Amino acid sequence: MDTREDRWARAMRAERLGDSAAYEAFLRDFAVSLRRIVALQLRQMRFSVSETEDVVQEVLIAVHSRRDQWNPDRPLRPWLNAITRYKIIDAGRRLRRHARGRIDFTEEEWAAVFATDEVDFDHNVADMEKLISELPRSEQAAVRALGLEGASAREAAEQLGSSEGAIRVAFHRSLKKLMAAAKERF
Repeated sequence: MDTREDRWARAMRAERLGDSAAYEAFLRDFAVSLRRIVALQLRQMRFSVSETEDVVQEVLIAVHSRRDQWNPDRPLRPWLNAITRYKIIDAGRRLRRHARGRIDFTEEEWAAVFATDEVDFDHNVADMEKLISELPRSEQAAVRALGLEGASAREAAEQLGSSEGAIRVAFHRSLKKLMAAAKERF
């Protein structure tokens, strides 16, 4: 009986002998199964299945870059399962970190932002500058670069000598602080 495990293992062995077509067929077939597994795992972890393709690609890259580490005398599926499991765990950690720093406005909050008919720009700019000046220096710089000057995260990172990720985190943290401070005062 020719099982999927046998076909995949033969394809991996054939790749070592230079058969790239067999290896590509294995990757395509594995990716189909992998998408179902990853989507199910993400759903169980209460994450959006829209992240599935990113995780699938990470697993495929890991399998490809580590394919020489698989022992052809051992079963293939446990090796694939281990890589898949660890990539899903990594994705879960990354998605949890991302969710903590993300700010999602409700429709009512967005409506409130644009609801004011009369705007006193001089007063608002002074209030905004006062709130920004109370932030830590790194967060002030991120708010000014991204929020006021309209720079991209990459441009702000270069300008401030930091990483794009650190700039984004500082910006989102400062937005949360500014919103809380504005609600308190106004």
